[in-house]
Amino acid sequence: MDPSSILMPAGLQNAAVFTIVLAFAGYLVTFMSSRMMARRADRLRLVNQRLNEFYGPLYVATVAGNIAYNSLLQKQGKTQCHPIRDEDLKEWTLWMTTIFMPLNNVREKIIIDNAHLIVEEKMPQCLLDFVTHVVGYKALLSKWAEGDYTERRSMIGWPADFDGYVERSYRDLKAEQTRLLNNALWRFWRRLIARTGRKTPKRP
Repeated sequence: MDPSSILMPAGLQNAAVFTIVLAFAGYLVTFMSSRMMARRADRLRLVNQRLNEFYGPLYVATVAGNIAYNSLLQKQGKTQCHPIRDEDLKEWTLWMTTIFMPLNNVREKIIIDNAHLIVEEKMPQCLLDFVTHVVGYKALLSKWAEGDYTERRSMIGWPADFDGYVERSYRDLKAEQTRLLNNALWRFWRRLIARTGRKTPKRP
């Protein structure tokens, strides 16, 4: 006879085993949930950083630049800036130096300083093309400052897919941010953290 069966009835043995299994299962569920929430929190932080430091400012500056550009075309009664007529030169240089180039400089700085935040593994060609486009205008504005207006546009053209890339990336990140914030399990976890006063779990 098994001595343990004398000390503890079979029913109690089964209950003890069940309690241990249930406690272990609860631990596993809690552990996996914490890991999942930690990963979600990490992802949300990255999405927020990309929106706040890269794609958000880049999108705002791009939209502002497009609005200004279209306003100038409408004022001049044109559908595109090229060719820049003699009668348009004074206004074109004014808008270029006071509006378009400052916005270009803002976007160039965002791209150069925060290139590590791009979504893709490889730098998109349209971003590189934009930076070279701005460099071309910097050389051109130096000539204008010396009174040389023989060239009126950058020799390096505007990248055709730049605007679409910026808008698409911004909207995709905003959609992902909304999805992460509105996830039911995530909302429950945030409420639980708020009640207990604990911080959002970090990756070990």
